[in-house]
Amino acid sequence: MRRKVRGRPTSPTGASSFHLWWDDRGPFDAVEVTLTVENLPRVPDLYFWALQVSFVGPEGPVGAAHLGLQWNPRHPESRAVNWGGYRRGGSILEGTDSTLPSTPHDPNTRDFPWSEGVAYRLRVEPGDRPGWWRGVVVDTRSGETVTVRELAGGGDRLADPVQWSEVFAPCDAPSVVVAWADPAAETPRGRRRPTGYRVTYQSTEAGGCSNTNVEAGSGTVRQITTAVRQVPDGARLPVP
Repeated sequence: MRRKVRGRPTSPTGASSFHLWWDDRGPFDAVEVTLTVENLPRVPDLYFWALQVSFVGPEGPVGAAHLGLQWNPRHPESRAVNWGGYRRGGSILEGTDSTLPSTPHDPNTRDFPWSEGVAYRLRVEPGDRPGWWRGVVVDTRSGETVTVRELAGGGDRLADPVQWSEVFAPCDAPSVVVAWADPAAETPRGRRRPTGYRVTYQSTEAGGCSNTNVEAGSGTVRQITTAVRQVPDGARLPVP
């Protein structure tokens, strides 16, 4: 297999992504997970770490959206939060106005002063109207809870949760590590957790870097850039 460990990703979006797919696909009423950025990127390129969910109704999937933190040079100190997504078919979801400012006036991506080494709880839950979904971020150190905004995703349940890193930096940029912990979902029968993740990487043929890796331990699963890949594509990792 061809390897790519230097230079920029050659995918159409300019990013290299890797993913942790829940083995419990739902459906759910709400989904959440804890994200910690263990060390800051050292290059002025976009990094996006997110929890993604699909919106489903009686007719099946109707759209999807992602909630997460960004290292984004368009925002103050490169810190931002994003809650946005797409309808089935590709159109961008409409949403409510956010109470958070946005330096570049991006409705989906808002200024958010997250901190290195702090755990943030990402949660997708029902909004105030049927078919609307709220993206919430909780700073577990301070207890501060922020609603990014609500999206008109449609459907009445959530499905197919996945956590991912999307990296627009060169494959040989200094290594960045994020940790995911305590994935959980709410259902009519109560709260439950996935037991494992399926690992996938964007292939080099699709423009991804071949030096990304994941590892499990100490209650977290970590996604790591600029590393020796030890866990292969398609592997299953237990949720710690």
